[in-house]
Amino acid sequence: MNNGLSTVLLCGFPHEEGQMLSDYLGMHYSIRICNENNYDAKLTESASIDLILAYHKMPEFNAISFLIEARQNNPQAVRVLAGDLSKNEMHEAINKAAIYQFLPQNWPVEQIELHVRRALENRELGYRHRHLSRDLKMAENVLKKYDTNISTTSKTRYKFNQLVYASPSMITLCDMARKAALTELPILIQGETGTGKELMARAVHNASERNAQPLMVHNCGGMSDELLHSELFGHVKGAYTGAVSDRLGLLPAANGGTVFLDEIADVSPTFQVSLLRFLQDGEVKPLGSDKIIKCDVRVIAAGNRNLEELIKKGEFREDLFYRLNGFQLKIPPLRSRIDDIRVLTEYLSERYAQSINRRILGISKEVLEKFELYDWPGNVRELENEIKRLVAVSENGQLVNLEHLSENIKSLKPLPNIALTKLNGDSLKETVEKLELSIISATLQKLRWNQSKVAKELGISRMGLSNKIKRYGIESVILEN
Repeated sequence: MNNGLSTVLLCGFPHEEGQMLSDYLGMHYSIRICNENNYDAKLTESASIDLILAYHKMPEFNAISFLIEARQNNPQAVRVLAGDLSKNEMHEAINKAAIYQFLPQNWPVEQIELHVRRALENRELGYRHRHLSRDLKMAENVLKKYDTNISTTSKTRYKFNQLVYASPSMITLCDMARKAALTELPILIQGETGTGKELMARAVHNASERNAQPLMVHNCGGMSDELLHSELFGHVKGAYTGAVSDRLGLLPAANGGTVFLDEIADVSPTFQVSLLRFLQDGEVKPLGSDKIIKCDVRVIAAGNRNLEELIKKGEFREDLFYRLNGFQLKIPPLRSRIDDIRVLTEYLSERYAQSINRRILGISKEVLEKFELYDWPGNVRELENEIKRLVAVSENGQLVNLEHLSENIKSLKPLPNIALTKLNGDSLKETVEKLELSIISATLQKLRWNQSKVAKELGISRMGLSNKIKRYGIESVILEN
């Protein structure tokens, strides 16, 4: 290679034809020439020679003999033979010189360049195939060694566009989303940060009849009414300080398509009125203009705050909520859909490893067990970031092990299996107590010992939880295990 270009060696061409070919091929490759003064096959010994194109013309130059020797000196180079050859000469060239291709005499340089390019591309593909075969063999050998430690899942992996899932709750939700996509109703997506609200919006748009038109995405959080009005409805020149030209808003720009409004709960009561008017009439008025623009747009809104609670507090308009809530899709947090963790881990690790050209043998069972213990406050986004880090720090072609995990996940201890031990012969009271102990222990660990959250999730008072922790000695049980 020379400056990133493949190197082509031209041999035996008549001066004028060789010069023309050199000039044309030189626009794409690094060219070396051997002529009647230096027909030395040792020129081919250089590992930088990628392709040899030789012109056979007897008695001036025996290109077949030249390429036979070149094959011995540099077997990796592609060998191409040009000229007027007899059948016997072709037979000799194929069998002894392993010619890749014959080029007819007096071919145009454009045709020759096309065949040279294809020959080099096939050479590269062959090179990659050999390396992949070698790596696959190595992976198979390692796989035999680690077979019992690699995590595999029997769960069926489902996909809705870029959403990957296996849990019953997500199967039901995505089935509902597919049905919603076929309507023209507005959609309200609710869920914690990182659960995949934008991915859900994209999936709905792509499954709808509007998928040939644009999906415009806008985060409404932390924006003033003026700026939000400008972004969504547009403005005319001079509408406010800094408005130096007309601007088309996202809503008219997405005409025929979909607009996804994230953090919808953050918009002010004043702007809620403007948004409600648009949803009622399908019309926008750019800031500073009297002109009304009709927009055929489907709105998908999302947020991680409870809009019903905000309505009770007077912070969100009830009529706007019902306008947005044509279909409501609530994405559950990752901690409540354990079945998704394994399929997401497999999918995300495969995808990210491929994106950075890295090969991993798999994710160990121990890592998956830790993942299922962790409560993932950042949901799928946090899981994705952890997997990216794991793939980046793991050894190429090896298994991802516990040593690669973040400390806060690695330090999690297995949950005690108290409720399932020695049930035979126990009284009902003893069995219920063991089951209660196991559930409380698991919830405490899942929610990182935040007793207020644990009490709320279990439906008991904070004081009642504290008494049960003391009664069962739960802290010591978890530490011992």
